[in-house]
Amino acid sequence: MPKAKSDAGSGAEPAAVVPAQDEDFALRSLQEALEADKRYKPSKEELLHFYEQMLLIRRFEERAGQLYGLGLIGGFCHLYIGQEAVAVGLQSALDGERDSVITGYRDHGHMLAYGIDPKVIMAELTGRAAGISRGKGGSMHMFSVEHKFYGGHGIVGAQVSLGAGLAFAHKYREDGGVAMAYFGDGAANQGQVYESFNMAALWKLPIIFVIENNGYAMGTAVKRGSAETHFYRRGTAFRIPGMQVDGMDVLEVRKAAEVALEYVRAGNGPVLMELNTYRYRGHSMSDPAKYRSREEVQDVREKRDPIDHAKNELIAMGVDEAALKDIDKRVRAAVAESADFAENSPEPEAAELYTDVLVERY
Repeated sequence: MPKAKSDAGSGAEPAAVVPAQDEDFALRSLQEALEADKRYKPSKEELLHFYEQMLLIRRFEERAGQLYGLGLIGGFCHLYIGQEAVAVGLQSALDGERDSVITGYRDHGHMLAYGIDPKVIMAELTGRAAGISRGKGGSMHMFSVEHKFYGGHGIVGAQVSLGAGLAFAHKYREDGGVAMAYFGDGAANQGQVYESFNMAALWKLPIIFVIENNGYAMGTAVKRGSAETHFYRRGTAFRIPGMQVDGMDVLEVRKAAEVALEYVRAGNGPVLMELNTYRYRGHSMSDPAKYRSREEVQDVREKRDPIDHAKNELIAMGVDEAALKDIDKRVRAAVAESADFAENSPEPEAAELYTDVLVERY
């Protein structure tokens, strides 16, 4: 096979070496900003609020698991136990008047973190008329337009494209809002995710893509299912800056949220955040989670639990343990009230089947 001719001595101009541009380093700039000042510095009252919100999610999900076992929650039920710092840390930084949130089917915690009444969430889980979606959404498909929470989606990764649509609406209306679209490490391998990345970057849409990397997708360890396991790099081809965050530390999550929001609100386009977290239960209530050991789960509980972490910080700030026990009592009472409310609420009337159905008009 003949060798290709060299440009040397042929009179052809050698290919120019393109110097590195400043934008080549912009993809790391947000990570560098976070590393320089990694944790949010809350007041005692703020950290108490974060602690109470995370505890509410934990106790609510524990009770939801019990109701599922009793047959009061039908279909699938995906619990958020262990991942509480992600939703609380991120959504505490959002503007509830203008920002929007969309997520997948592990959605109870995100609704609670957005301040939605646990009674109407539990009523929705149990399919009652008093539920936030009138009992028709259940565990996976609940939403609240009033709170700018747009679901709860059962199709893996579908919410990412819808999140890009929410971001487009914010930009079109010039309302100053930012969309936050959550998805998991498993959904990160879906094709529509990258179509959404491309559109969001091309149009500089105000959106934060949040990958909740709990390590196992539906039941396969990340390293067995993904060629690139550093998910915050997944936006590189689309010029989307990435951030890798400890999703078990509510203060690091909150700080990262502020860094990302400042960038997006300035009109720079999307950010991709990878929150490394861990779920204590299986993918859903029907998953025995035999793909990992009990010892592994227990080790995370003992060393990285987000609620224990916040509790220790509060004690270091001078909060009395008795005060923390009072918060737990108050949270348990609120969760018990939500369960009683749900169990005693009627199911939807049959006529409800015909409401909220789109026919012929768009």
